[in-house]
Amino acid sequence: MPSFVIVEKCDGCKALDKTACQYICPNDLMVLEPEQKKAFNQEPEQCWECYNCVKICPVQAIEVRHYADIMPLGSSTIPMRSSNDITWTIKFRNQKTIKRFKFPVRTTPEGSIDCFKGKELPKLEDLKKPGFFTAPARTE
Repeated sequence: MPSFVIVEKCDGCKALDKTACQYICPNDLMVLEPEQKKAFNQEPEQCWECYNCVKICPVQAIEVRHYADIMPLGSSTIPMRSSNDITWTIKFRNQKTIKRFKFPVRTTPEGSIDCFKGKELPKLEDLKKPGFFTAPARTE
């Protein structure tokens, strides 16, 4: 089932130029309604159900309803993301049973990875060579 926005909760990311869900959607489906300043999924049938918009929404205004064979009707899945982990809250349809699952989203401190380590500084004449910078070093 595609993502949908709970209009009462959505604040349009405080009406910035681009909302968080617009920024993260890999299929560019989320848009900001200009008058009400609320986000919505402009083409629900194209939704990949990747949960990116659900996970990034700062006010938890986006949900994806599951198919009945995965989650019984009336249940919900709510993510809470921090800088180090994500906690999924599963609320069963009886609204009394709740389960939480916590997973790390990082294995290293933020900003600690040196992606250029072991690489030479690029030279301007190397730009047109195939495999520039990412290819393994050649042994000649």
